[in-house]
Amino acid sequence: MKKVLIFAAALSLLIPLTSCKKQAEVSLDVMSYNIRLGVANDGDNSWDIRKIATPAMLQANAPDIFGVQEAYDFQVAYIAEQCPQYVPLGVGREDGVAKGEHMSIFYNKEKIDVVEWGTYWLSETPDVPSKGWDAACYRTATWALLKLKDSGKQFYYVNTHLDHKGVEARAKGLALIADKIAAMNPKGYPMVLTGDFNVYPDNPGLEGINAQMKDARVTAENSDDRGSFNGWGQSEGKVIDYIYYAGFAKCTDFKVVTDTYENIPYISDHYPVKAHLVF
Repeated sequence: MKKVLIFAAALSLLIPLTSCKKQAEVSLDVMSYNIRLGVANDGDNSWDIRKIATPAMLQANAPDIFGVQEAYDFQVAYIAEQCPQYVPLGVGREDGVAKGEHMSIFYNKEKIDVVEWGTYWLSETPDVPSKGWDAACYRTATWALLKLKDSGKQFYYVNTHLDHKGVEARAKGLALIADKIAAMNPKGYPMVLTGDFNVYPDNPGLEGINAQMKDARVTAENSDDRGSFNGWGQSEGKVIDYIYYAGFAKCTDFKVVTDTYENIPYISDHYPVKAHLVF
């Protein structure tokens, strides 16, 4: 009987220690990266010269998932070849297959599984390749429902690029994205939205998104006030690239990635932006 009492007393001392052990954090490292279209005549900043900086940047920052803007099919293929842990989801905006810029989502296949994904156009006819309102170009949003392998947690990810000229196209494109986000997620999964919006943070077109989601730059515990558009060093830095989130417990960090990789002065005319989200 004495041995039983001693064992029970020892066990009672262990229980509080076990219950106080912190659970492992379930988190997501997210990045948005306007890669600059590879067909542009950018001289010393042309894609073939600067492309080696992209896989180096990705290996150094190790996002779990990221969205690219302006990427042509050969740029998507280069990333997938150089960084085989990442798998792309996306289509060409001109034909819904391969032609033109891709707003691809890259996910780390070692950590994430895809449940479903698709693309819609920012236009009055979003289900088919089309140009919307006063836009200069076809514009798309790529979306995916994904699942973390370790925890089983599911989340949505949307990646987009708003028009650089059409004022109405930007406003109505953002409104369409806000409506789609509200409708696509009846189960209330956490949601991420990344992209080059081509608007500043005080633009009224962001009101619909701001009503549903949080801007990582604004709400991160540790944030960064640098601009994301650098114009190959000709700009002081403009805030037009965004990471928004909803349904996460918090965003601990937001960063504009201004580091130099492979001795390339500018990885793109935009700096990537990165956020650490906690479920």
